[in-house]
Amino acid sequence: MSKKKKLMAIAYDFDGTLAPGNMPEHSFIPEVGIKKPRRFWDEAKAYASKNDMDEILSYMHLMLKKADQNEIAVKKESFLQHGKRIPFFNGVRGWFSRINKYASSKGIRLEHYIISSGLREMIEGTSISKKIEYIFASGFMYNQNNVAVWPALAINYTTKTQYLFRINKGIKNSHDNGKINKYMPLDRRRIPFSRIVYIGDGETDIPCMKLVKQQGGYAVAVYKPNVRKVKKGGSPKTKALKLIEQERADYAVPADYFTGKPLDKLIKAIIDKVAANSRLEDVF
Repeated sequence: MSKKKKLMAIAYDFDGTLAPGNMPEHSFIPEVGIKKPRRFWDEAKAYASKNDMDEILSYMHLMLKKADQNEIAVKKESFLQHGKRIPFFNGVRGWFSRINKYASSKGIRLEHYIISSGLREMIEGTSISKKIEYIFASGFMYNQNNVAVWPALAINYTTKTQYLFRINKGIKNSHDNGKINKYMPLDRRRIPFSRIVYIGDGETDIPCMKLVKQQGGYAVAVYKPNVRKVKKGGSPKTKALKLIEQERADYAVPADYFTGKPLDKLIKAIIDKVAANSRLEDVF
């Protein structure tokens, strides 16, 4: 029997999954003089509609526009500083080390990835970034003065799915389209979908959830704890449970990453299942 640890991956959305809200709301939007974040998102949505534009490109453009109007040079270093101020859901900061240790005890080497429409530069500034194998997220390109001048990558809810295939095939970049489109036999792929978990919080995660689920992996919907209802629709829990009802997700649990909470128990159970299946693969 092989003693080499089997690779397994957890891919996370970021906003609403690891952290509450949308990342620009915590410091960038207030810094450019907008008191109500909703105004920023409404303007971005209207700008996208007016120009028949992708909403991710729209909000990235608006960030640069608002910064310019306020005579703020948007440098990569400033995005990193904004990232340091992003709060997390309970237990997130210690989650990666704890769950890695558990996986290792079961003969599994666990890797963590982020697939987000948010900004990679802000995520890179967070305290958890060093625990992440690779961050697939929207980002800017910079001029010779390290000032953001143009969107380099915009990841929306449908393009998110390609990054699951990058994880599956072991491609740790966003630019190589040759490798991602090249045929690769299933048995040569770095991490089979049967060993991939996707964790997300809402409708923008549905394509990724459905893909992972259909390919034999695990789709987990998380929701903000202790919120009974929101302005539009039902409570976060009701919306998450609806994803199971619609066969888009396998499980729905609160976004609480502390030991002993439902999410912790669920992921450990999935690790146990992956470990057991891996032992069968080694024998047969």
